[in-house]
Amino acid sequence: MRLIVVGTGGMAKNHVEHFARIPGVEIVGAVDTDATRLTAFCDTFDIRNRFSSLDEALAWNEFDAVTNVTPDKAHHPTTLPLLAAGKHVLCEKPLAENYEKALEMTEAAERAGVVNMVNLTYRNVAQLQKAREMVISGEIGTVKHVEASYLQSWLVSRAWGDWRSESKWLWRLSTGHGSNGVLGDIGIHILDFAAYGAATDIDHVFARLKTFNKAPDERIGEYTLDANDSFSMSVDFANGALGVVHASRWATGHLNELKLRIYGERGGLEVSHSPNGSELRGCLGDDTETATWRVIEVPPVLTNYQRFAEAVMTGSSQDPSFRHAANLQRVLDLAMVTETERRELKV
Repeated sequence: MRLIVVGTGGMAKNHVEHFARIPGVEIVGAVDTDATRLTAFCDTFDIRNRFSSLDEALAWNEFDAVTNVTPDKAHHPTTLPLLAAGKHVLCEKPLAENYEKALEMTEAAERAGVVNMVNLTYRNVAQLQKAREMVISGEIGTVKHVEASYLQSWLVSRAWGDWRSESKWLWRLSTGHGSNGVLGDIGIHILDFAAYGAATDIDHVFARLKTFNKAPDERIGEYTLDANDSFSMSVDFANGALGVVHASRWATGHLNELKLRIYGERGGLEVSHSPNGSELRGCLGDDTETATWRVIEVPPVLTNYQRFAEAVMTGSSQDPSFRHAANLQRVLDLAMVTETERRELKV
């Protein structure tokens, strides 16, 4: 599989490092409109073919697949011509800025008949995959209640850098710079974490969003700090279960932590993921009488990068697909509407 990288910012490094370890994958080129950044990136990873525009890369055409690591608002205009050219695409999340654009990308990919996947990275958590398997196999019975949270603290801690002075954080706080806040940035991750783990889709949603004061006049330099910092969401799942989903960048003491609790009529599961590692615990069988939770050991699983390469090279099934990511984007879009209209909406 001949792969090019579109967008050579911070996340591109992770993509290249993963793909470089996969047998049969050759990274043959990179694209970026910033010549300095493109040169530094290609020199670091010994990438020979360098393009200052997507049109140049398409004219060259000596590649089969693309990993699209451009900023969120560039996903739509860069992915569509790649699909039209018959290229397989792994796109960073979110698929697009809104459901309308995400659906257009989905339908274009399906018409083209190419492999299309979105890099929802927490699918790489083996404990989440195992929890889903256990739900589907009926080990906890019918799911009744789901709790999911995604907690970060970079508005409190400088562990990842200083958001007050670094553009890579400031843009995430400004709708004028393309951010949909914590809902758009990590909301898609925790919604996928919850729905995938519980093995059911979201059917109804009601959300509350909150933007806190962070600077005088809500502004630092060119950045107006108006994007949401926290959200809480009540959801109904397609199987009838009720769920609560929330996320925040103000979660002091939590650098980057996801947690999912799934409660069924015969047992419960808890998936935890943080920089320190992942864990799956279960309360099953007779343990439900004493509320005893036990760690469940889980073997590693293939990463999104490995599954994308496998899908391209063998024609195997692909997930998470553009269609799935578009459906998640619809939930996010409706969540914004529910905040404004103060009413529940059906997905």
